[in-house]
Amino acid sequence: QVQLVESGGGLVQAGGSLRLSCAASRTMFSINTMGWYRQAPGKQRELVASITTGGTIYYADSVKGRFTISRDNAKNTVYLQMNSLKPEDTAVYYCNAEAYTGWVLRDSWGQGTQVTVSS
Repeated sequence: QVQLVESGGGLVQAGGSLRLSCAASRTMFSINTMGWYRQAPGKQRELVASITTGGTIYYADSVKGRFTISRDNAKNTVYLQMNSLKPEDTAVYYCNAEAYTGWVLRDSWGQGTQVTVSS
């Protein structure tokens, strides 16, 4: 497993910004993919953004142009900068890491952090 510690959630007004952080117990180059998921009440968990070791980035259509995923290799940390937040962005956000333990590819999850956007 990769241990993941999230921070940065909170309550903001619509149009505001938040930056989520996820610190990993392993170096970035040892993790194949890191991503951010979110789950709102009554909805399925969805992938918001991801970044691979090689730098390939994915964004969900709903957040393109507003959210930015990035990483700091020296700090073993991935970030999600969220701008122009909307009430629809309200959810619990989870950090995810996909990494090999030996020859086995496994997913690890953070504890989740609540993001609430008021109208």
